[in-house]
Amino acid sequence: MATDSASLTAERPAAAPTPVKRPLAIQPRRGSIAKTVGLDVPFFADKNRAFWILQSVGWGGYFILRTLSGVANAVPAMFVVHTLLLTATGYSLTLLMGSLFRRLITIRAIYTVVLSLAAVVMASAAFSIIETWSHSTFVDPGSRPVGIKYFGAILLNFALLAAWSALYYGINYYLLLEEEIDQRGKLESQASTAQLAMLRYQLNPHFLFNTLNSISTLVLLKQTERANAMLARLSSFLRYTLANEPTAQVTLAQEVETLKLYLEIEKMRFEDRLRPHFRIDAATIGARLPSLLLQPLVENAIKYAVTPSETGADIWISASREANGVRMEVADNGAGGQDALVATQSTGVGLANTKDRLAQAYGARHSFATRTNEHGGFSVTIEIPLDAAPAAG
Repeated sequence: MATDSASLTAERPAAAPTPVKRPLAIQPRRGSIAKTVGLDVPFFADKNRAFWILQSVGWGGYFILRTLSGVANAVPAMFVVHTLLLTATGYSLTLLMGSLFRRLITIRAIYTVVLSLAAVVMASAAFSIIETWSHSTFVDPGSRPVGIKYFGAILLNFALLAAWSALYYGINYYLLLEEEIDQRGKLESQASTAQLAMLRYQLNPHFLFNTLNSISTLVLLKQTERANAMLARLSSFLRYTLANEPTAQVTLAQEVETLKLYLEIEKMRFEDRLRPHFRIDAATIGARLPSLLLQPLVENAIKYAVTPSETGADIWISASREANGVRMEVADNGAGGQDALVATQSTGVGLANTKDRLAQAYGARHSFATRTNEHGGFSVTIEIPLDAAPAAG
């Protein structure tokens, strides 16, 4: 069998570097005072609590402003009773309106607008009647309003209640929009995770079919020792790969070790026809990438460069530092050339799978290219951002 020339430029650092001490981030105070005034949670985390706070503060401000206005105009002391009655009336009417609006906000917009406007008009009329009666009773006992005079304050009351309604709907529609955005973000995240998992799960059945078929062939040929050896290596490979989550990322060093396990299995089939070479820059071994990203590319190289040739082929897996990224290449010297690209895309688990996984993991922050290389074979080049593993600093 051919000797495996796979080797890392620098296998592993001698010792993990000392973690860099970072300044502690300033954290918001979470003491008893903050909890007492409710600053330890978002204001609208409890919408019911937020409503009562705003309702009480708003009408409390109304009472204070109207009282100060009366004092400035030297009105009788009973004006305070009048103002207190108006505040209680407005507070109660808006509670009823809020109860109605909670139901109206869920129906069609046109019905919400029409019914809300009707509710504001009716509440304004009631408010005006109570205000006129209170004024003639507590502030100016000599006046006796009749008929239409009871609606003398309806315009001001309509403006007040319309402003309250606009604020109510504005806040609630904003909260509904926030919930919708959060929900959409969660759904998109779940969809992305499911897509990554699906792409990853496509690899194992494809690889297992080929490997088990080879083991079956060895058994039929009564080469039991080789079949047992291949089963042992397959077990090690599956144990190593299935330990990672489908959406997890691994370091490039771990990816290389996984490829070595895979190639040990394939070399049981092809012996010296399969000649792998690893050229991994030490500066890149801590870079993180989706697990089993390179395995289908190596599998394609074996399928379209090694399998058709009686003498086999060389496969180069290289990685180098490129500015703020990592450039990885899987190349062979087979005779497939550009024809291998077309054939590989038809499998559904080769180049197309790798491109989809890169798009899911990095978006536009990656590049993927194929070419006929200087050896006359096929090359796939990937560039991803450099995301060093924690131990690499």
